[in-house]
Amino acid sequence: MADQDAGLDGDEVGTAYGDDPSQFGQLLLPDGEPRGVVVVVHGGFWKAEYDLSLGTPLAQDLTARGWVTWNLEYRRVGSGPGGGGGVPATLDDVAAGIDHLATMAAAGLVPAAALDRVVTLGHSAGGHLATWAAGRPDPVVPVTDVVSQAGVLDLVAASRAGLGGGAVDAFLGHAPGPADAAADPAQQLPLAVPVHCVHAPDDDIVPISQSREYVERATAAGATADLTEVTGGHFGVIEVGSPAWQRILEIIGGIG
Repeated sequence: MADQDAGLDGDEVGTAYGDDPSQFGQLLLPDGEPRGVVVVVHGGFWKAEYDLSLGTPLAQDLTARGWVTWNLEYRRVGSGPGGGGGVPATLDDVAAGIDHLATMAAAGLVPAAALDRVVTLGHSAGGHLATWAAGRPDPVVPVTDVVSQAGVLDLVAASRAGLGGGAVDAFLGHAPGPADAAADPAQQLPLAVPVHCVHAPDDDIVPISQSREYVERATAAGATADLTEVTGGHFGVIEVGSPAWQRILEIIGGIG
């Protein structure tokens, strides 16, 4: 397994996709022919105090199983290091970060054939971003599959519930509504790619209703979406070796 950016500073081999210090990713390459690419999008309610280190163990495990992984950082909400995000900056970063895979492929850093299958894997607010990315307009690198781990998929409902201490309103800059449809997965249905939601009924940070209702609405709209219920609360889905993570590996293995 090759780590193409051991320093995680985005400056070494083209893993910076913009000029801001938060516009970079960690690229890991498997031994042998890759099964595709998994873009790992960390959570933390879009807040600057959380970073891509949350996704590093997941990326390492997936790369050991044959996937190119692109553990993506982005501008988050708040001041100071990591800040400057929110809508539209965070969304712009995720879109640019995924599209940067094409630049890295052209530079020979990523096998071009790996881009035939691009899975976004996101936890919590990262689940929101991973799902949003599948419906972004005019992608250079289209997303082919989504795995949402306890994702925040309905911004209106999440705001009403006060999830993350008002994190949705801070992310948008106001309370969400119909005018925010372009940023809200629940208002973007149907998506043209499968969305696999993984969520624990005992999640006390992002309720499983976020996934259940998304899947119900998505399938009613003619999209492909499913829900796998797991154990382990909000964080079991990002604990490598947990039963929840094993279920996620099964889902991603089925994609690949």
